Amino acid sequence: MQNDNWTERYSEKVGTAAAAMQLIRSGDSVFIGSACGQPQELVDALVEHTPHVQDVHVIHLLTMGDAPYAETRFRDKFKMNTFFVADNVRDALANNIGDYTPIFLSEIPDEFESGRVAIDMALVHVSPPDQNGLCSFGVSVDIVKAAAANARYIVAQVNPHMPRTHGSSFIHVNQIDMMVPVDEPIIESPVPELTERHRKIGEHIAHLVSDGSTIEVGIGALSQALAEFLKDKRDLGIHTEMFSDWIIELVECGAITGNKKTINRGKIVASFCVGSRKLYDFIDNNPLIEMHPSEYVNDPFVIAQHDRMVAINNAIEIDLTGQVCADSIGYKFHSGIGGQVDFVRGASRSRGGKPIIALPSTAQDDAVSRIVPALTEGAGVVTTRGDVHYVVTEYGVAYLHGKSIRERALQLINIAHPKFRKDLMQAAKQRGYVYEDQIELAWEKVTYPEDLMRPAVLNDGTEILLRPVKPTDEEALSEMLYSLSSESLHTRFFTHTQTFPHKDVQQLTNIDYMNELAIVGVVPGPDGEEQIVAIAQYFLDPQTNQAEVAFIVQDEWQLKGMGSFLMDYLTRIAISRKITRFYAKVLPENKGMLAIFQNCGHSMQSKLDDKMYSITIDLEQEPISE
Repeated sequence: MQNDNWTERYSEKVGTAAAAMQLIRSGDSVFIGSACGQPQELVDALVEHTPHVQDVHVIHLLTMGDAPYAETRFRDKFKMNTFFVADNVRDALANNIGDYTPIFLSEIPDEFESGRVAIDMALVHVSPPDQNGLCSFGVSVDIVKAAAANARYIVAQVNPHMPRTHGSSFIHVNQIDMMVPVDEPIIESPVPELTERHRKIGEHIAHLVSDGSTIEVGIGALSQALAEFLKDKRDLGIHTEMFSDWIIELVECGAITGNKKTINRGKIVASFCVGSRKLYDFIDNNPLIEMHPSEYVNDPFVIAQHDRMVAINNAIEIDLTGQVCADSIGYKFHSGIGGQVDFVRGASRSRGGKPIIALPSTAQDDAVSRIVPALTEGAGVVTTRGDVHYVVTEYGVAYLHGKSIRERALQLINIAHPKFRKDLMQAAKQRGYVYEDQIELAWEKVTYPEDLMRPAVLNDGTEILLRPVKPTDEEALSEMLYSLSSESLHTRFFTHTQTFPHKDVQQLTNIDYMNELAIVGVVPGPDGEEQIVAIAQYFLDPQTNQAEVAFIVQDEWQLKGMGSFLMDYLTRIAISRKITRFYAKVLPENKGMLAIFQNCGHSMQSKLDDKMYSITIDLEQEPISE
């Protein structure tokens, strides 16, 4: 039980930042509070009022204020060690000033508790004490609470601008050795400017988020872009390392309720936040928000307890086998491991969970690809090829988990920037990642027609997606073809036996979308991946502007209206592209296909010749009214 007379002792603890620094001795380890909760006045005092010390070890995570202790003039006085490389210390590290310690964020608190990383003084930033003597760490609990709990001496910058946050975010006045009153704004982080590329990535990610999911996102523009596409979701939950201003609108529009969370139901759980004053006012004394330490928020076991946990993290580059680098550019350390692996592994063990790595396809104004044949020399693997599941760029989504190296390479090439796909394919062939005869498209000229993606509902109420085939559909299409009955094989290929080798199937999936078009019907498979259950194709003769059409529907999906949907949609596309006629060969016993053609709404002519119907459909005439 805390001392009920804490108010009497409070005045005894009040002091100046300069006085607090006199307690530091040469060789001591000093921890600095994190992110926007960095106690800037105490940091300034650290370099201004410690002429008596040498070799002071400065320890911190991400800090967003000034870092004067990392300047060259102080390199003999301060030895910095950071668990995350932020903008304020990146150049210092590049100039060999200070150290970077790569470690999972969830495991840092144990380093403090065990004494492997000893802390003599913790410089923290808190709200004024409430009536019970409790100060809140406010915007940054993360590893700050563990550092304070294991420090020999705690100096707190006490600021009325620091919001009081709920959860496990408190420290009692009696635990603080010196309190330094300040009255200044909390460090703010501006809302990032979004590009169309960010929005496209956000849109792709949003398609992977179902109602009732719990999500985690990182810092930066991608999280802000994603929020724009989550507004129509329902009952989203938040369990995340951090959040920014994007959370406000999602709460206010009703997308975030937390009502379907498996644990901490109805609560937004995080360990820190960065943003504007508007965000800080939003979280102040808000019972919806709970801040907890990193050892809880980032614990993969805790994360995995959330059903439908969607973890979204950034990357610097990814190689064709799925290795993810997220903390360095070659030998130069750029950020840190942070919580990426904690959440990737937690989400992968969640029931219905989805770990997602998101990154723009290029860097340096499109000069370099972020999807690479091999990681840059010196680059570190943060998320291994065995851990990676979904990868998202502005060009789409690649699912890698459980996939072969060949499948991974093709998936990643398919979402790389088109101007780098040829080089990536050549590199994949040279390394033996893909078959030597793998088709190479003129990617700079072939654009995947996303505008042709269309949801549909079959006669029995089943929801499907009609979309253009992708080069990465080869395995799924081959699986569908081999599942066909001998009767279906006979009506489509005029034979009762048929093999579908790679050299043939890839011809169906690598197309130009103009002279050749294939629309597939897909449904979610038992493992959550897309399952192809039908395909409709046309093959255009540019000289006559007429196209041969063909359809295949998996046996168990026949008699549900799938063929009619495909015919109607393929016809609409053809008419929009000024194609004048469809023609096809149909066996007399294929009564289902004949009925589809007869009821297509356009003038049809048929001629029985050599035990087979020749079908011609005139697309130039007005549709026949019912």
